[in-house]
Amino acid sequence: MDVDVDVRFTPAGTPLAVRFDGRIWAVAADPVHWFTRDAWWNTRRTAAVGSGDLVSIEFWQVQVRLNTNSALRTFTLRRNPLSTQWLLESISD
Repeated sequence: MDVDVDVRFTPAGTPLAVRFDGRIWAVAADPVHWFTRDAWWNTRRTAAVGSGDLVSIEFWQVQVRLNTNSALRTFTLRRNPLSTQWLLESISD
């Protein structure tokens, strides 16, 4: 899927809401957070000293809803190394 989304975070750094498709989806359950590693040597030829973290791909899996009466949906969010943009990787019911 890989659609750009805006994610609003709490002061503690956990997702609070996701803006997707012109709507704001509120996080309704404790999110799950993890990292995977990118094989940067396959996608980038060189890495300058001090470039930052070139390998950590950040994920959040959040259960969201539009309002208190709507069904929960699960969004998997991803942020690639050195990026500030969050991507909606998948949606499941």
